[in-house]
Amino acid sequence: MGYYYSHLRLFALVVLVAVVSTSAKKLPIISFDDGYNKLFGDDNLMILRDGKSVHLTLNERTGPFRVFCFVFVFGLLFLLAGFFDHGFVFVWWIFLLFNIAGSGFVSQDLYIHGFFSASIKLPADYTAGIVVAFYMSNADMFPKNHDEIDFEFLGNIRGKEWRVQTNVYGNGSTDTGREERYNLWFDPSEDYHQYSILWTDSHIIFYVDNIPIRVFKKSELMGGDYPSKPMSLYATIWDGSDWATNGGKYRVNYKYAPFKAEFSDLVLHGCAVDPIEQVSKKCDKTQGSEYIPTGVTRLQRMRMESFRKRQMTYSYCYDRIRYKVAPPECVINPQEAERLRVFDPVTFGRGHHRQRKHHRRSSSRASLADTTSV
Repeated sequence: MGYYYSHLRLFALVVLVAVVSTSAKKLPIISFDDGYNKLFGDDNLMILRDGKSVHLTLNERTGPFRVFCFVFVFGLLFLLAGFFDHGFVFVWWIFLLFNIAGSGFVSQDLYIHGFFSASIKLPADYTAGIVVAFYMSNADMFPKNHDEIDFEFLGNIRGKEWRVQTNVYGNGSTDTGREERYNLWFDPSEDYHQYSILWTDSHIIFYVDNIPIRVFKKSELMGGDYPSKPMSLYATIWDGSDWATNGGKYRVNYKYAPFKAEFSDLVLHGCAVDPIEQVSKKCDKTQGSEYIPTGVTRLQRMRMESFRKRQMTYSYCYDRIRYKVAPPECVINPQEAERLRVFDPVTFGRGHHRQRKHHRRSSSRASLADTTSV
């Protein structure tokens, strides 16, 4: 019986992969100019000739601008050192701000619910301290009570794998981070892989190559912490040295720069919202809409359960340092708790735990990555 079941399971997964490959190619893909604007980074954001692929780069600024930075910084250094006890530190951070350049883009529209997707290829080799983010946020419009739905890709030292983190915030509930962290079953720097977010009024689903890896359901116990306000879609690459790799132990090493994240197969399929009146102005019904997922099929759920058993290394629900009592929406599984203890003992009451925040604002848009270092 076990032999028969294992073969049936294998057959089901093969069928699922075939369906994934077919449907991914038929999604309503748009060009960059039809759906996005540059957020920050100037020349570090490059739109390819096909108009549907984008490269985001993180590096140190070079050339005349860097010379200007040195002159500017050391001029300020001598000026401020006499007026501030920590003038040197202050000026040095100004220098870093101007000397290190990431990049990002943002959707032209705000959306209330929908399906948002991109195929992404991450930087290779030594990537410690690097954060590549694909996420939804409204922090620029609601700085005190923003919503956010995150995919964050956290770089690593050479020979170690990229890690993927998902997170959900609602109504400014940043004190209750709902992070989960995973390893992947492939090397995300070798080829493009599809990462998707489905956001509805009742649940949020994160997909990797159309395989659901997390289902986050709205619960009355959460109060207003479920994302409910219109959000923009963002993609960024930036220096997260303070927290991204082993809590800041390993930082970005710019001798390996430039670090390039590649995006293609861009999908923005949702209900666009008028930014002034905050009401929906249109909901997409374009060609390919029938391939947009609406939930989790039986086969997908089977694959999701397998993924989470094998690849999940952290869940906020079991973090007893941050939460003496688990947040109300958590359903505690003792077997899962014991398995995660092996991966991350610091979150079960042993060791030191730090929380850091990164915030970047560019003109009228903001990018906020708020996470706990694990």
